[in-house]
Amino acid sequence: MRSGNPTLSDEAFKQRAGTAGDRMTLNGTVNKTGILLFIAVVCAALPWRLLMQQSPMASMMMPLATGAAVIGFILALIISFKTHTAPYLAPAYAAAEGVFLGAISAIFEMRYPGIVLQAMALTFGTLGCLLLAYKSGLIRASENFKLGVVAATGAVAVLYLVNFVMSFFGSGMGFISAPTPIGIGFSVLVVAIAALNLVLDFDFIERGVASGSPKYMEWYGAFGLVVTLVWLYLEILRLLSKLRDR
Repeated sequence: MRSGNPTLSDEAFKQRAGTAGDRMTLNGTVNKTGILLFIAVVCAALPWRLLMQQSPMASMMMPLATGAAVIGFILALIISFKTHTAPYLAPAYAAAEGVFLGAISAIFEMRYPGIVLQAMALTFGTLGCLLLAYKSGLIRASENFKLGVVAATGAVAVLYLVNFVMSFFGSGMGFISAPTPIGIGFSVLVVAIAALNLVLDFDFIERGVASGSPKYMEWYGAFGLVVTLVWLYLEILRLLSKLRDR
């Protein structure tokens, strides 16, 4: 069974480290996750500041952010298929996503003052609550649970892809972005699916540690968790903006 996060797969943890010091640990993965999040925040600061201050250089930020998003996507694909590159490419991925998130966050903040702080609080609040629920056994990553989350994640990905293709023909699925009851309900559902992916990530990392995976897999596990957090943050931003537009 695969993790709901497409960047993580059971194949990645089949390798074994030779000695205890060379093995993946939970603390090491947590530390790497913190490093990646720190890089993302630092790299988000420049586009955020330039856009919020309406600097003459602000016009350069959106093309830069778009390029950063494309680079981040390419790096994510490479890391997903070449897990041993994670220690080198995961920080670059975090930097690229930071630039993209900084620009997007500034745009939302200028239109909806205070929305970024709310989205960040909800994102990390969700992370903390689900981690507590997972560690306490309140939520268990059973096979049926995994199957349901994976299927729901795939369905959302297909909807977004179809909507993206339709946009080239001047059409689209209005409920995805419209601040209607159906649109808001859809966003709530997607936020819930993104949040449940965190549970699968926790389980996946825990099994990786238990299986004695190589040390570099700490970066890989941290990378997968950051991918889910970025998705969750963006979906929460979308939901909050719909609620403001009602």
